[in-house]
This record gives sequence, structure tokens and C-alpha cells, in this order.
Amino acid sequence: MDTTLDIQAIQKILPHRYPFLLLDRVLQLDPPHEALALKNVTISEPFFQGHFPEHPVMPGVLIVEAMAQLGGVLLLHATPAGSELPLLTGIDKVRFRQQVQPGHQLFLHAKLQKQRGKMGKLSTRANLDAPDGPVVSEGELLFCLMPLSTVRGEG
Repeated sequence: MDTTLDIQAIQKILPHRYPFLLLDRVLQLDPPHEALALKNVTISEPFFQGHFPEHPVMPGVLIVEAMAQLGGVLLLHATPAGSELPLLTGIDKVRFRQQVQPGHQLFLHAKLQKQRGKMGKLSTRANLDAPDGPVVSEGELLFCLMPLSTVRGEG
């Protein structure tokens, strides 16, 4: 099943909100296998005020976070809203190959490599300005699906 999601649909799946929601649109979603999303990078992003004022560059950790958020959409799309939250438990083999600046678009890819119970691994990639554009970052993200009540410290 191939699906697209606008920002309202993404917000129904992920708990992230401005300024930390880093996905603008999910362009392709084929759960539980893979997904493609878009992040428009604009000068109005709050992190550009300090990173760096004379030469704005998107922090690498936020590129990883955007890839992780897409992984979260992929993992949570088929679960009841608000029941689970994927927590990032590890980052392996992540590399940064190019800078991301205002005006760029990031095309984010996430693919489920394996899952055992609540634990698993995603391969992720960010491409610049096109789904097959230059690779900005790539790596493997490890996750654990936790009941949201546990994350909140309830019960």
C-alpha cells in the first residue's frame, strides 16, 4: 500500500510539534517496509540563528532526528494513535557528506531492516533537493517501541 501524508496526518502519528517536528510531507509510505518524506529547509528555522549566523548550516543531529521521525511514522502508521512511541536506542554507521543550508530540500528515506518484537533497525538516508539527489547523510537507526503510558511514567 502506497500512501502520502500531509502535515495534519503526520501530527496525528507523531507527538513532535514546532519547532521540533522536522517533516513537512510524507511522499510515499509502504508500511512496514519503507517511506520517503520531504523536509523544506528555510531560513526561518530557529536553529539557524546560532548555527551559524554568517554561514547557516543545518545541524547534523537534526538531520538524524528528521530521519528518525520518518522512521517513527513508518513504525507507527499501523498502530492505534497514542498507544506507542518509538524511542531511538542507537545510531550506527551515520555519515554526513554535504552541508544543508536554507533553500534546500531534504528527501528522507527510511527502510525497516529488521524487527524482533519491540526492537528493530532502520536504514536511513537524506538526499539533497531530489529523492535521488546527492546523499547528505546515511546510517542505521536502532529503536524500541514503548507503550506511551510507560514513556509518560504512568502506571
